[in-house]
Amino acid sequence: MPQPRRALVASCLALAVALPVQAQGVAWVSSEKDHALTLVDLKTQAVVATVATCKRPRHLQLMPDGKLLAVACAESGQLDLIDVASRKSVRRVGIGEDPEAFDLAPDGKTVYVSREEDAALAWFDLASGKRGGQVKVGAEPEGVKVAPDGKRVYVTSEAANQVAVVDTTSGTLAQTVKVGKRPRRFALSPDGRQLWVSNELDASVSIIDTQTNQVAATVAFEVPGVRKADITPVGVTMTRDGKQAFVTLGRANHVAFVDVATRKVTNLVLVGKRAWGLALDKAEKTLLVVNGLSDDLTLVDVASAKAMKTVKVGRVPYGAVVVE
Repeated sequence: MPQPRRALVASCLALAVALPVQAQGVAWVSSEKDHALTLVDLKTQAVVATVATCKRPRHLQLMPDGKLLAVACAESGQLDLIDVASRKSVRRVGIGEDPEAFDLAPDGKTVYVSREEDAALAWFDLASGKRGGQVKVGAEPEGVKVAPDGKRVYVTSEAANQVAVVDTTSGTLAQTVKVGKRPRRFALSPDGRQLWVSNELDASVSIIDTQTNQVAATVAFEVPGVRKADITPVGVTMTRDGKQAFVTLGRANHVAFVDVATRKVTNLVLVGKRAWGLALDKAEKTLLVVNGLSDDLTLVDVASAKAMKTVKVGRVPYGAVVVE
């Protein structure tokens, strides 16, 4: 091969390695003030549509079949079920006054909802819309996570600084676990053995051993030039292989990359104001960070730990889900 052509091929290969892999799919981002969902095409990195929903949409999650998106609306007290293909609401289910967060049973038939006003976890049958039960879990509950086998539900209590463990068979509170100050959200390791809990007012994550329901370790966060009081972790998610975790740091305007095995922070990436919700695309090449006070979404390349682009997504965005 002639020298100039060889050099050109080498240059193109180097450029291909350096460039981030383009993400696929559409990010659905809830906007509390717009009562809508903003849709961002991850390939073009541009807003392609907005979808109206119930009032003050917050937490959102795909149903197990991937065909419907469930959106909890605080002011409407409803769960809006939206067909992702047609982008139309197909049904709304009443889930009580001012729902905080929710999670679904593995079969998608039951939704578990934290109810701040009642200091309780309630559950509803999605087919009939009827409430199946309710149990007290501690003041100001928020985060909800169902165990992979569906036998337990974990709920954070912001005021009590604890995690409640609810037995779904008996519908009773089985145990409480003390964690850091103002626990907010969860991530479960793929094997179900580690439950990561973000502590908003402790600048940390508590790691609960789900076999013993005891805190096994704590990951503390530091951001150069930022006061500890302004490091307020909320969103947390983990890769499918369980090797890497990501935590949004709230008012610190960063997202932290954490090595799960060593429990060490490996990277800090500057994003928007009040980094809140987050999601990964299916290939786990792009991390989406929802910034509640700058009204935008930051797309972060996971491999290089660098922000690629910021996209405006409506007023007071809260959470994101990627549909592919």
